[in-house]
Amino acid sequence: MVYNVNLANLLVLDIETVPASPDFQHLPDYWKGLWEDKMSKTMPENFSHTEWYAQRAGILAEFGKIICISTGCFYQDANGETGFRLKSLSGDDEKKLLLDFLGILHTFRDKRNTVILAGHNIKEFDIPYICRRLMIHHVALPEMLQLSAKKPWETNMLDTMELWKFGDYKNYISLNLLAAVLGIETPKDDIDGSMVRDVYYREHDLQRIAVYCQKDVVTVANIILRFKSLPLLDKEHIVIS
Repeated sequence: MVYNVNLANLLVLDIETVPASPDFQHLPDYWKGLWEDKMSKTMPENFSHTEWYAQRAGILAEFGKIICISTGCFYQDANGETGFRLKSLSGDDEKKLLLDFLGILHTFRDKRNTVILAGHNIKEFDIPYICRRLMIHHVALPEMLQLSAKKPWETNMLDTMELWKFGDYKNYISLNLLAAVLGIETPKDDIDGSMVRDVYYREHDLQRIAVYCQKDVVTVANIILRFKSLPLLDKEHIVIS
């Protein structure tokens, strides 16, 4: 798919998530029980629920929340050079953030007609997480996110982790490692995913988290360009709106 995909139809995205509660002790007793039941067979013996919640709750849509969604799209400037336009949504009000993201989706579809969502591990994490959180907030899923009954080839998604598998379904590779092996500048030059919770709850530095998220989006865009044997993005052609 990547070799003949039109770059103009790609909406590259990445999300940043945190536990919905600052720590396990702040959860209502009922939710503590739900967490303990969920983790009963998977939590390592040397961890407490407090420690494991801090590490794992953010990646579970039932116990976490989205605090940032960054998107990027390719464009051509007046000289025919490939550029990339970034936009980040961040905040404490997750429902508003998700509704604003749906607005970006609809605007992109109206302008380009075709929308192909792109990202790293997007099929198993970002998109399912977004859909679950939309459902939790009682927001109807737009047609392009109604994926439950669709076959894999019927979904308009481009996943760079899947591209690297080349049919090897056992393979897993992080974005950082994939960028490194392809000779692309690593995005992990400030914080990494394990630090997002503390940056949010202790520093409440949403701008720092948004910048980190944007770097991942640019890295995914460059990986796609590398797969298509095209030049990587010049920094002067990356625009933040």
